[in-house]
This record gives sequence, C-alpha cells and structure tokens, in this order.
Amino acid sequence: MEKNKATSPEKKAALEAIRAEFKGTSSDTQCARLLEALARFPITTFEAMRYLDVYHCPARILQLRKAGHRILTHRQTVLTEAGVRHCVGLYTREGMQ
Repeated sequence: MEKNKATSPEKKAALEAIRAEFKGTSSDTQCARLLEALARFPITTFEAMRYLDVYHCPARILQLRKAGHRILTHRQTVLTEAGVRHCVGLYTREGMQ
C-alpha cells in the first residue's frame, strides 16, 4: 500500500509541542518524546525525525520495548517530497490501531 498523505497540520503542531516540552538530545529524552507521541497517535519514522528530533527511531523503539512498552511496527511505503518511494516504519502502541 502506498501513501502520499502529508502529516496533518494538527498532528504536526502536536508533535512540535511535544518536542518543545521534552527538550534535549539524550536517548532518554528522545524516548520520552516518542512515547508521548505514541500515546496520542501512530507515528512514522519520517514524522519522528522531522517533528520530534528522533533521528534513529528504530533504536528508540527498541529501547522503549526493552523498558516494557508494547509497540507494534507496520511497514508502509510512502512517497518522499522528492517523489521517491520509500519504505518506513509506522509505529503504534498495542491496542491503539
């Protein structure tokens, strides 16, 4: 399934607010931002990078899983801004699909 749906303005604003609330670059801070976002909605690897400043999302997801959080990964093909197909992870908290 191919998606070409941009992040909604409302979701982008919510993610940027989370980034502003949880300042810093440590892995723990990145995990906190990601966990807060996942409590609200599914998030793609691209969204985590662009709006949460989580630049190695799979590593942070693994860290959260090791801490006991149940996070599912779905594969999704998206079109980048350059029009190139790219496979990314779509992460959800278990039970929030």
